[in-house]
Amino acid sequence: MDVTAAVLSFAAVAALLTLTPGLDTALILRTALLSGRRPAWGVVLGIQAGTLIWGLATAAGLSALLAASQLAYEILRWAGVAYLVWMGARMIWDARRPPEEAPEPVAADGFTGAFRRGLLTNLLNPKVGAFYVAMLPQFMPDDVAPALMGLALAGVHAAEGVVWSGALVAFATLMGGFLRTPGVRRLLDRVTGVAVIGFGVQLAVHAGR
Repeated sequence: MDVTAAVLSFAAVAALLTLTPGLDTALILRTALLSGRRPAWGVVLGIQAGTLIWGLATAAGLSALLAASQLAYEILRWAGVAYLVWMGARMIWDARRPPEEAPEPVAADGFTGAFRRGLLTNLLNPKVGAFYVAMLPQFMPDDVAPALMGLALAGVHAAEGVVWSGALVAFATLMGGFLRTPGVRRLLDRVTGVAVIGFGVQLAVHAGR
């Protein structure tokens, strides 16, 4: 398989993963709806920075340790569970407050805080690492440096994520006028909080890799 064929084949696989609704979609939509375009792009770029880090880690062999070591996998898995449950519980708790007292969890931190949230959400999800461990070796031509190819493939995945996320942000921005009313905001926080906790519980009970 040459470089062009490898990139195109991986792009098709990564596109399916990108379009599948999940935690990333929920966080991006919530942030765009409640806090606006700039924090939403912070979350988007944080998630994609995590994607690039996973790609480099896989190419460097670090993710192979995650795949081979039950202890390493469990540590990362439970760290991810704790983070998701904490984040979801915080959303639900904040939604209990009267509208005039409710904080802006993402907007208060601005772009930097949103970027950090997206990055941590991606890096603390061992399933992303498992995906790269399983898929990247199949698209590595023998005559290309693994680190360079890993970064290139992760870059393709990140680019697809940015395009799809941009569409989500644009949609949420168009709907934002109605959906930013206090009652709807509190409902969105509750729904998203429950969904995020659900992802955490799913990660906790999913012992297989």
